Amino acid sequence: MKKNLFRASMATFALSMLLTIPSCDSADKKTAATPAPAQTTAEAGKPALPNYRYVDLDTVLSKYNLAKDYNEEMLRMQTNMESEVKRHENSIQSFANNMQNKMQNNGYLSEASYKADQEKITNMQANAQKAVATLQSNFENAAMTAHKAVNDSIEAFIKEYNAKKGYDAIFFKAATLYISPELDITDDVVEGLNAKYNKVKK
Repeated sequence: MKKNLFRASMATFALSMLLTIPSCDSADKKTAATPAPAQTTAEAGKPALPNYRYVDLDTVLSKYNLAKDYNEEMLRMQTNMESEVKRHENSIQSFANNMQNKMQNNGYLSEASYKADQEKITNMQANAQKAVATLQSNFENAAMTAHKAVNDSIEAFIKEYNAKKGYDAIFFKAATLYISPELDITDDVVEGLNAKYNKVKK
């Protein structure tokens, strides 16, 4: 479950986007650098492949090092948040147990001392709620930042990749009911993404 944390947050990306990318942005670019045409003629009796391809986003997210790094960061943040929640719970429970023991053993010598402990445990609960809310907010902000960074990186690479390949369109597999495996360029995209990301990291 945790391993899919970041990938789950990216699901809307695949469902909400279809990258229909023209071969070039302008007539000048066509003149300057014409991309290699995709296969349009039949070979060895096979029908010609259409001039579009697809990418499996789930595979990209599981193999793209940038997405993997962000996913690990999200998991660390989640683990830290769970540890902090547990710490507050244990502290509050321990204090509540002490109060119960004092009540059973006539440890409260005055009503004022009992009310002081009641106020203290109320403050502990309020502080715990505030701390956890801050952690959750930080986690959500970090997840949004990671989501955007990976989205932007994939989209930019796809556009750059297609400028060289010259496909009429590149789809996400999740947006199709069926598409031929022959049109899959996922491995090429993953290799290219990681080559750029690893170069930047170095």
